[in-house]
Amino acid sequence: MIRRREFISLLGSAAAWPVAARAQRRPMIGFLGAATPAVASQWLATFVQRLRELGWADGRNVTIEVRWAEGRGERATEIAAEFVRLKVDIIATWATEPSLAAKAATSTIPIVFALATDPIGGGLVESLARPNGNATGLSVQTIDLAGKRLDLLRGVVPDLRRLAIMANVGVPDTAAEMREVQGLARTLGLDVTALHIRRADDIGPAFEALKSGAEALFVVGDPLTFTNRTQINSLAQAARLPTLYSIREFVAAGGLMSYGTNFPDLFRRAATFVDRILRGARPADIPVEQPTKFDLVINLKTAKVLGLTVPDKLLALADEVIE
Repeated sequence: MIRRREFISLLGSAAAWPVAARAQRRPMIGFLGAATPAVASQWLATFVQRLRELGWADGRNVTIEVRWAEGRGERATEIAAEFVRLKVDIIATWATEPSLAAKAATSTIPIVFALATDPIGGGLVESLARPNGNATGLSVQTIDLAGKRLDLLRGVVPDLRRLAIMANVGVPDTAAEMREVQGLARTLGLDVTALHIRRADDIGPAFEALKSGAEALFVVGDPLTFTNRTQINSLAQAARLPTLYSIREFVAAGGLMSYGTNFPDLFRRAATFVDRILRGARPADIPVEQPTKFDLVINLKTAKVLGLTVPDKLLALADEVIE
């Protein structure tokens, strides 16, 4: 017979066992895709490949349940609730809104976010060094890079005087980035027009309201703008607006230029967070990490359509040139 003191000791030991050892079934990862598979499946593939390298193969010793929020906050909330009902062992996601949806759905299931603009300000963690909750992951520092992006844009549009900024203001960190860009642009003497959107239906009317009152467009990246990047690029080209982004895929879809964190690298690193948690680490004890790889991508085809000449010195700095 086990005495009460011994039983309590056993319970304490069990709490420290790895997720994979505690579960009676193979551990389950819920992957909450913030956008759609058509535009973000390559990041999922990178995440899954890295897990495989670390010893976790879907269908063999781990199960990965994949759902896509399609750039809609309400859908992310539904998926997070579904993952709680499925009793997944870890929720992996990206972007602040889906990460917050997961955090609102559970305070116990570990959450790993592959990227977040402002993990502290967005309410995901208490501090970068000590998250002190059930969420941890990687920051993208997009707000910190706003000034660098504006400098790059002015390198292609040297006479820039009027700038439009589009952002999903329904998400706190994208709204904060818009404010940062507005402030920086005004210190440079630029006239700024803010295009506030909250859903896909707002994108067309935002361009209509602009009425050619800008010479370039700065788009704040989030699942909404990312999912609808083809429409944004089409409308921008029709309005003869050079576009600036933080994510390469916007440029691959017809945008002019992007400068920001290398997303495949973030998803590979997010998989290592998941691996550590599956092997017993607590999210509260895993520091949020900063990006280490940044990419400048320029689309020369779009530049030609817009009648722009990209300086050779800027092309020399580019990590990728689309021709």
